Amino acid sequence: MKFQNDVVKPGLALFLTSLMLQPIPVFAASHREAPITALDHKADITDWYTFVSPERPDRVVMILNVDPFLEPANGPNYFPFDPGVLYEMKVDNDNDGVEDVTFQFRFQTEIRAPGVFTGFVGNLAGIPPITALDGAGSEGFSLRQSYSVTRVTKDGSTSLTDGKNYYALPSNVGPRTMPDYEALKGQAVYDLGGGIRVFAGTIADPFYIDLGAAFDSLNFRKYAGGGVLSERIDSDTRFNYAPNTLTGFNVNTIVLEVPISMLTRDGKMHAAGEKQAVIGTYGSTSRPKVTVLRDSTNPNQPETYAQVQRMGNPLINEVIIGTGSKDRFSMDDPKNDAQFAAFFLDPLLAKIFASIGVPVPSGQRTDLLPLVQYMAPICPGCGKADAGPVADLLRLNTGIPPVPTARQKRLGFLAGDTAGFPNGRRLNDDVFDIASRAVAGILADSAKYGTPLGDGVNVPAVPTSDTFPYVASAYNGRESVHAGPAQVN
Repeated sequence: MKFQNDVVKPGLALFLTSLMLQPIPVFAASHREAPITALDHKADITDWYTFVSPERPDRVVMILNVDPFLEPANGPNYFPFDPGVLYEMKVDNDNDGVEDVTFQFRFQTEIRAPGVFTGFVGNLAGIPPITALDGAGSEGFSLRQSYSVTRVTKDGSTSLTDGKNYYALPSNVGPRTMPDYEALKGQAVYDLGGGIRVFAGTIADPFYIDLGAAFDSLNFRKYAGGGVLSERIDSDTRFNYAPNTLTGFNVNTIVLEVPISMLTRDGKMHAAGEKQAVIGTYGSTSRPKVTVLRDSTNPNQPETYAQVQRMGNPLINEVIIGTGSKDRFSMDDPKNDAQFAAFFLDPLLAKIFASIGVPVPSGQRTDLLPLVQYMAPICPGCGKADAGPVADLLRLNTGIPPVPTARQKRLGFLAGDTAGFPNGRRLNDDVFDIASRAVAGILADSAKYGTPLGDGVNVPAVPTSDTFPYVASAYNGRESVHAGPAQVN
């Protein structure tokens, strides 16, 4: 059944009434989204990505983005990672919803030039421009962060950085201070050995969405279809028909690339049809349960942490879980997600769609279970005994080959590009449109429930890359503007 835009408009009044009667899930990928992280920006996970490397198909890439809406010009200290936060990437490989492999990241901050008025200075007062993260050319790099990487399994912990200094890439202050920012970015890529690469620093936020329209009670732009895309707009991957709110804003990222054999349950690579090929991933941020400040420069932070935020499948965290439960959801573990099953099987957003004339499946939404359990089509080799508990994990079939960026389809799995979301998540996958359509029932019956829902933002603000670390460089603080190419304002 082809859905027409005029079906939606007569139901608008009923839609607005439903908004007054009950809270609505939010559509953003956790950009200050849950109440607890709205007050703790440094621990706020904006996005979580997991995909098979397009550069090295025997490896998996995991990307944890934190600290939303970083204005590139907002000095003087810009946007360091929080040394009080434990950043983690977690992998379940035996279908029980519990992490089997964890990568931990801890940051340390040093002020190398305490008499300088800003964290970064160059080509001024005899200080050379910043051309290096360490050594000659780094004299103006005052606020500097290093970090450690630790791998944790049932067999114990292993330091992957082994006491060496690995530096985070600072924000792109401007051309006088950092005349060759791309070269600095290259210096922030580290090979840890054993097929592992890592990068940490400030980048251009890769997410794209019309947040202003979404937060105004789903008041999408009429010229973008009012929430239902025309065939022309839906197929366009060159133009944005609505403003991308994240254009011009930076975000902090940690990018890790590891061999697939390091993540699977038996240490081997598997074909797409084998259940051992599928892993479940999520990112988390945690803070010490107790912090005792002996003095302002010597905090004592015991190694007992409380989780502040987690993200696996952004569809679950953002579209399915109600605002009143988001804090509890954020602080709990995936293995306990059965307590949120009512949200998965009877999502409020689907009722709202139905109230304005969007066809949605009736009854319990078992079509959404593949998003919270190990099931086909992401895990075609999994039977009922392999489904595992209801758990919010971003599941990735490592046996499905990657697709180069130029050939990727923005609707991912829904458009036949099986290497894309919700089979993992790539930087260019249009999570907003995909998530909306999944809630509307496209996974149950694409012909019956295939309303082309979307916001009209189809293109990232800046292109990503097929080479590590895949993310785009941070916006220039001096020259940045909040408008993207071909963007309607």
